[in-house]
Amino acid sequence: MKGVYTVFRKELYRLFASPIFYVVAFIFLTLVGYFFYSSVAYYSLLSFQAGRDPFLSEQLNLADMVIEPFFGSISIVLLLMVPIITMRLFAEEKKTGTAELLFTYPISDRGAVLGKFSAAISVLLLLLVGTLPAMVLLEVLANPPWPVILGGYLGLFLMSSSFVSLGLFASSLTENQIIAAVTSFGALLLLWIIGWTESLVGPTLGSVLKYISLLTHYDNFAKGILDSRDVIFYLLFILLFLFSTLRILESRQWRG
Repeated sequence: MKGVYTVFRKELYRLFASPIFYVVAFIFLTLVGYFFYSSVAYYSLLSFQAGRDPFLSEQLNLADMVIEPFFGSISIVLLLMVPIITMRLFAEEKKTGTAELLFTYPISDRGAVLGKFSAAISVLLLLLVGTLPAMVLLEVLANPPWPVILGGYLGLFLMSSSFVSLGLFASSLTENQIIAAVTSFGALLLLWIIGWTESLVGPTLGSVLKYISLLTHYDNFAKGILDSRDVIFYLLFILLFLFSTLRILESRQWRG
């Protein structure tokens, strides 16, 4: 896997040098901050009301009413933002003609794929780190269940890595960044909601659709439940699309 670090460093520089990253980061943190504020404000309002209503006080749960919705909002925003981050990874190289130059260097196809994938993952990790002050604030104001928080972040990391792998694959299919972004978003959205039709089809097909839904496997993480089946699903999903991206790059040799 020659050239992984070289491609990683080059791609990371391109991402940070582009205004796209700063626009995405601003929108991401603004939306996530708004959702966090809304959840905390609503929880705070109910807490005041619970002082006069013992029944309501028994229903208050910080994990269910603040933390889980917070991670849910992050996952939705990532669904929108990741295609914008990944759309240019290979598409721009193809459009500018630097793709062929890239592969003339002593860099393997596998190294190029892993380098670009790692760079995009690093950017997403940075975005997730930007949400940590919200959890610190919760620690100051309340006593949040950290196993649930850690499980939520692990789930977000695995799911966003899955988003990136599919986005990388979409970018390798075309030289048009807009087409890459739309293709990636459409595929991710389909895999996000596909489990909703479980009750509309037969039990066998319903089980299959539920299993391949990206959202289904994230639900346990958001609740602080670590299930090895969910981890394996995301890892296999990532490997599938990285492998598919590699096959697309190698097909250029068949086309001459």
